[in-house]
Amino acid sequence: MIATPAALESLIDGWMGEPVVGIDTEAASFHRYRDRVYLVQLSTPTSTVIVDPLGTAGIEAFRRWFEADCTEFIFHDADYDLRLMHREAGLRVRRLFDTRIAAQFLNLPGIGLGAILEQRFGVATDKRFQRADWSARPLSPEMIAYAATDTRFLPAIRDAFLSELEEAGRLDWVLEECKLQTGVEWAPTDPPELSFFRIKGARDLDRRALAVLRELFVWRERTAERLDRASFRILGNETLLLLADKQSRNTNDLAGIRGVGPDNAARWGTEVIAAVERGLAIPDDRLPAFERTARFRPDPAFEVRLDRLKQWRTGLSARIGLPPGLLAPNGTLEGIARLVPTTASALLGVAGVRRWQVREFGNEILTEVGRST
Repeated sequence: MIATPAALESLIDGWMGEPVVGIDTEAASFHRYRDRVYLVQLSTPTSTVIVDPLGTAGIEAFRRWFEADCTEFIFHDADYDLRLMHREAGLRVRRLFDTRIAAQFLNLPGIGLGAILEQRFGVATDKRFQRADWSARPLSPEMIAYAATDTRFLPAIRDAFLSELEEAGRLDWVLEECKLQTGVEWAPTDPPELSFFRIKGARDLDRRALAVLRELFVWRERTAERLDRASFRILGNETLLLLADKQSRNTNDLAGIRGVGPDNAARWGTEVIAAVERGLAIPDDRLPAFERTARFRPDPAFEVRLDRLKQWRTGLSARIGLPPGLLAPNGTLEGIARLVPTTASALLGVAGVRRWQVREFGNEILTEVGRST
């Protein structure tokens, strides 16, 4: 366990010469309002350490290691780890290998780390800790052992997958996908006054109820932030929708609403009722409304090209044994069908198109586009 700034600096000095290091992070989004890195696990082929950022003054010290480009860091499903490290400290990993991406391109029956560990090493992970509160201290020995398992086998998995991908002729595909991951960063989020629109079911409300929902959502988010508690642990989205629809202004009525109950009614009742009343007091001409989505003019030629591309993708999927969405997502096919590229370089300019797709299947794609124009 690395739990002081000096110990972390010493570890980095000693491990910067390692060619490959497995890495994972543990966060606490199930418990905390603003997520951060609460644990970093690192493994060479022979050693595993766990870094406690609460003791090392955060993760800033990793910057010089990540930017040195001397180590390939092995993740399994790197996306959230990379986004979280970028938001917290502006960190970027220069070189990485993602074993989940590799598992997808090998078309393994199970691509989760737990499935791979069980299939390859006979190791069963303890699912009790998947939603553990990693912000709590001290960590139990069982939690530490669970965390260590997440990286302990990554170097070996990486070596096996490299060999299998090379044999399958798909190594370059995976390496390109992994390279693209190095640019992942945390995307800015809308303020609560706007993000409430994304609640599933909000479109079913009338504008008055939508105004009440906005006030309830803003109240909940600010309360969750103040308490550093996951939002759903205050009140869940489904409960907010019910409150917005019923617009109850009586504590006893609140207690009978699903997801509120007597305890929450006693704890939050006054604040919930105040939010409801704020929503009801908004003038009619200031009520929120969903923006109308832009409608594309019907384009029969585009639809024909897109249909041909999807048929081609279905055939390719059957031919090489990979899921259609992995070979080319619908958004990529739509971009191709809309821009109608006629050369490999033009095809590469379509958003979402990879070099490996152009190299391996570019002529087939251009042929399908040409047949439908």
